[in-house]
Amino acid sequence: MSAATITAPPRVKAGADEGRIGIRANLRHIGALVRRNALQIKQDPESMMDVLLMPIIFILLFVYVFGGAIAGKGNQHQYLQDLVPGMMGIMAVNIAMSVGTGVNEDFRKGVMDRFRTMPIARSSVLIAKIVVELGRMLLATAILLGMGFLLGLEVRGSMLEFLGSILLSMAFCAAMMWIFILLGLSMKTPQAVQGVAMLVLMPLQFGSSIFAPPTSMPGWLEGFAKVNPLSNLADAARALVNDRGAVAHPTLVTLGWAVAITAVVMPLAVAKFRKKT
Repeated sequence: MSAATITAPPRVKAGADEGRIGIRANLRHIGALVRRNALQIKQDPESMMDVLLMPIIFILLFVYVFGGAIAGKGNQHQYLQDLVPGMMGIMAVNIAMSVGTGVNEDFRKGVMDRFRTMPIARSSVLIAKIVVELGRMLLATAILLGMGFLLGLEVRGSMLEFLGSILLSMAFCAAMMWIFILLGLSMKTPQAVQGVAMLVLMPLQFGSSIFAPPTSMPGWLEGFAKVNPLSNLADAARALVNDRGAVAHPTLVTLGWAVAITAVVMPLAVAKFRKKT
């Protein structure tokens, strides 16, 4: 056979279509990328400063600086009981914000371009980011609760309810991460991602029932606080930890928000990741 009749084999597009990658292969890819992201943290331990210090600073600041003014002097212990479960939501959204800046930074360094030339599912790169950030959130939550126990926090519900409050916060955190991943893929710089994220987070955090009861707010703000997903998360966590109040409604509303956000934003983030240059 002459050289002229020899045809080159068809080129396989790097980053094969996700539909052709099985579940087991996807899980292997996610595991390898999780290990890569975890090793990055090990090489840069300073990136854990927010996780290690933010829970301690927040709880001391709000209990001892604002607690007396909000709950009344001498009522800091009761305020602590209400604040700490709600602050698991604060940990959730602040950790979620960091994943957006991380994705943006990886694109600027060219890391994501290398991933997109490999035969791996596009979603596995982003899911691995979320898995690692959930681990960071779990550590931040453990520090928050540990500090709360040192200051006198009591778990008045069952252990199952207590664990349920943590899992509910993590589910909401995972959903919020998709929003910040999409933001990280859309903004030009990590600073822009952080700036826009803070504009979103500040009204959600302080316009909620986490730090003060909505009934103490003006009517228009009280209405916003009642529909704020962070208020529902805080109310559900308080009810689970303190074994009081209605649990089902705020829990279901929080899970509904988590499912809706993931269902809408996750496909948009994956599509943006495919197209981003």
